[in-house]
Amino acid sequence: MMRGMIRRLAAALVLVAAPAAAQESAPPPATVVVFFDRESIEPLIVEGLASRNSGRPVEANDPVRIASISKLIMALTALRLMDEGKVDLSRDVSDYLGWQVRSPHHPDAPVTLAHLLSHRAGLSDKAGYIIPLGESLAAKFADPAAWRDAGPSGRAAFEYANLGSPLVATVLERASGERYDRLVERLVFAPLGVKACLNWIVCDADMQARAVTLYRDTGEIARDSPDDLPPACTMPVADGQACDLDAYVPGTNASIFSPQGGVRIGMVDLAKIGQALVQLERNQFLSDRAFEVWIYAMINNANHSSPEQTSPDFCGYGLGTYGLVDAPPCRDDLFGDGRERIGHGGEAYGLRSGLWFSMEDGQGVAYFTTQVPPPQGEVETAAADPREVALMRRAFPWLANIHLPTEN
Repeated sequence: MMRGMIRRLAAALVLVAAPAAAQESAPPPATVVVFFDRESIEPLIVEGLASRNSGRPVEANDPVRIASISKLIMALTALRLMDEGKVDLSRDVSDYLGWQVRSPHHPDAPVTLAHLLSHRAGLSDKAGYIIPLGESLAAKFADPAAWRDAGPSGRAAFEYANLGSPLVATVLERASGERYDRLVERLVFAPLGVKACLNWIVCDADMQARAVTLYRDTGEIARDSPDDLPPACTMPVADGQACDLDAYVPGTNASIFSPQGGVRIGMVDLAKIGQALVQLERNQFLSDRAFEVWIYAMINNANHSSPEQTSPDFCGYGLGTYGLVDAPPCRDDLFGDGRERIGHGGEAYGLRSGLWFSMEDGQGVAYFTTQVPPPQGEVETAAADPREVALMRRAFPWLANIHLPTEN
């Protein structure tokens, strides 16, 4: 009853907020907001066009590139593989890879999956983080530009770096013997009844047909138009290298699956992942040990939140998950209600996305919106974007006292 009323109220607010002239002109940016709790999932806002070329309206579970929320899914894959006894998050990743991963600034400090998943290995994105099929992952990490002199791995100052994700995914492949996309399907998507994929090249025809095209705030196509989908090659490939995924050897270069941001999934299915996490006491999707490792990583990093140890834009980042908290040094209270939530946000190609939930009350939200202006800084958190904050106020009208940041 209450959730049905929420949806009707949100829809009414959409109509009231938009003047008639605007409704008759350009359609609103493609946007979906889905609420979930331990028992149910309900779309609150579904508006805009999935593709302007076809004029097809977006639907609640149309697949979209969710950007960095993919890192949370990667962490869950690692934790599930740990439960199978195939990987140790505290072990030197060099042991799995067969070649040494070391910071040139701290050559005696081993690098572990836990360090990489928490962005505390001392990596930098300045060297780039996309390694095409046919290029060497080992060569990328041998480049001094891939590292910062920020302390030894594990004690390095926090800095968000996408480069760690291809290394994590490749280690998971070596530990399991499975291709990364298939590993995520087996350990996360299939057990939760989720339909999702990594990069359009491994998505089925139905998902490709329902793909959401991403547009920049200027209205230009950014990514995922029909021209970007198969039969076009949708993974990075080196010059002269065939776009042949079947020839890929697991454990050599999982960057081709874009583990840092390449998951394609609808918001109803993304909500199922959040719902599973707030139901862990019931479903045992993660073992008690894995749950403790996951939660402790966030708590431990939050307890070391000095300027030298963490960015004030992220609160307690650990194992692909961080918190929404408005308490120094953290300043990312997207909902403006002072309640603590965990999850991950995403930003890429004009898209903003999020999966946020409370382990205490079991409520959460999965969403995306498009045509958002690019971030002002290197990393922009959820509460820093006026569009994202306003979207949450529309979806949850009782957040009447939410603080809307001022646009620059």
